This record gives sequence, C-alpha cells and structure tokens, in this order.
Amino acid sequence: MAILDSLIPFTGRLGNIIAYKRNGKHCLRTVPETVRQTDNTRRAAKWFGAASRKGALIRSAIVPELDIFPDRVLVNRLNSYIVQAGRNNHAGLVNFRFNGYTGLHKHFQGKPVFTKDGKLHIPPQQFQACNGAIRMEIKVIATRINFSTRTVTGTDAAVLNVDLNEPFQHFEGADLRVDVPGKGTLVVVLQVRLFTKESVMLNRKYDAADIIAILEDQPKKVLPAKAAPRKQLTRIPAAPTRKTAPAQNGQPVIQRE
Repeated sequence: MAILDSLIPFTGRLGNIIAYKRNGKHCLRTVPETVRQTDNTRRAAKWFGAASRKGALIRSAIVPELDIFPDRVLVNRLNSYIVQAGRNNHAGLVNFRFNGYTGLHKHFQGKPVFTKDGKLHIPPQQFQACNGAIRMEIKVIATRINFSTRTVTGTDAAVLNVDLNEPFQHFEGADLRVDVPGKGTLVVVLQVRLFTKESVMLNRKYDAADIIAILEDQPKKVLPAKAAPRKQLTRIPAAPTRKTAPAQNGQPVIQRE
C-alpha cells in the first residue's frame, strides 16, 4: 500500500492501479494479476454484496431524516452489522447506532419501548443536563422499507422537547405516536439532540440516533373457504308391495289394499 501525496488526489481505477481513501488518507494499490476464488469465497462475496445493497437502502431511507451527522465509518459499520445479523434477520439490526460515538443509553435511564400500534412510550425518569444544555429534543422516526422491491413506502416522525433547566430534571413520561401504513418492514429510529440557550450542541459525544425496533409486515390471515353443501338427490319412492292370498283353483288371488 502506497500513500498518494499530490496536489490532485483521485479515487478509482487507473490502469492496474487503484486509488482509494482510508482513514482520511489517499492510498494506492495495484490490481492482482490473477484472483483465485473457492466456492466458499464466492458465496461470501455474494452475501457481502447483498448486505452492502441492503445497507445502502437503509441509509438512503434513514439518514435524510436525521438531524445529526453520522460518523465517517457508517457504511462499513452498518454492512458489518448486517453480515453479523445474518440473512433476512432484520431484527438483528436493533441497537445499531448511526453515531458510533454515542448511544441512547447515555441519555435514558428507563429504556423507551415501541409497540406494534405505533406508540413510543418513554417511562418516567430523570434527565441530566449535560454541558450546559437547557433543552432535550427527542425525535422518533419510523420508515417502512420493502426489501423485496427495494423501495421506501413511507416515513413518519414525531418530536418531543424536554426542559432541562434543573441539573437533574424529573420527567413524568410521555408517549409519541407515528403512523406508516403499507407493506414492508418498519424500521424505528430514536434520535436525541441537546440545545443550549444559543443553538443546538454540535457535539458527537451527545448526539445519538439508534434503531430501537424492527417490525415485520404481518401477512393477513386467509380463512379457508367453506365447502358448498352437497346436493341431496331425490329418491324415487319404491313401488307399493302387493299382498297375495292363498291360491284358489290353482290361481293366486291378489288382494287390493
């Protein structure tokens, strides 16, 4: 690996040289002449490509709705999180941090809970004023993503502001509601920002945005169709039986009823 030190750095492939950026530095490497892959490496590469596409879809759906700046390694962290979660295990994305420096645990003593009816319940607790903050903004973002069609079908958000004038402000608890109808997986993100008297605190140590819930689309139950009743065939009445009397003169006598 070589470090590119020039007035006009570039990224991409130029002949047999690939230029890329790593940790803020422009680096160079050469393209290998031959690449040997086994069946396992091919499967791993295919799965990593699928995870990368899923990560790109999640970022395009969530990041524009955030009011904080994610860290620089968000792409790699999210892709690794998806790979570790496994195929089609969307629930494994819960607790992922869009800001790798800070999580929601820094602000909440009682963990917020999101229910299937679209309600976020924040239990009563005490909020600590950090670094001169006088107000806390709590924002819940719900986005429905259809991973089969790779589309975002809807987004909704709700905001709550909490006064932090006291060093330890007692919070009575609150509920926030979001409504995102449609088909697809519902991804719920909770964001926290702090404000001073002048403006928002732009500090990655206090800005948090974590995935707190993943709700899969529940397919409607199809009731089995009732079988049509069988038609009853009308039976032909049997012919009336005739009683015979003892024979007279060798001929049987039929008695009429």
